[in-house]
Amino acid sequence: MTDSEITDDYMREMMGTSKPYSILILKKGPNYAMEGADKIIWEHGRRNFQLRADGRLAIVLPIRAEGELSGVGVFNLTPDETREVMDEDPGVKAGVLVYEVHSTRSLPGDALPA
Repeated sequence: MTDSEITDDYMREMMGTSKPYSILILKKGPNYAMEGADKIIWEHGRRNFQLRADGRLAIVLPIRAEGELSGVGVFNLTPDETREVMDEDPGVKAGVLVYEVHSTRSLPGDALPA
C-alpha cells in the first residue's frame, strides 16, 4: 500500500481494530553497579524469554548505550498486570532496575521487520 492509498476510511477502519498494550520503560536502578548485578540481569533476561514464550511480552528492546535507560518492552497486558509482573522481576526486586509503565494502543499483528 502506498501513501496515496491511505484514505480516511481506511484509517478509521484500522484504528477500530487497535488493541490496548502497555509500554515498559526500564531504567538502571540504584544498585545497577553492585557486585553480582550482571548475574541478576542475566536472570532478568531469562525471565523475559519466558514472558515472550508465554505471550505476555510481545517485544523486548534492550538498550546497551550509556545513560540511564536499560530497555523498552511492549506487554500484551494492562498497565496494572504489567506492574504485577515487573514487581516480581529479579532485577527490580534487587534494585538493579527500575521501571515506568504507560498505556498505549497498537494494531494487532504489528511486528518488527525480520
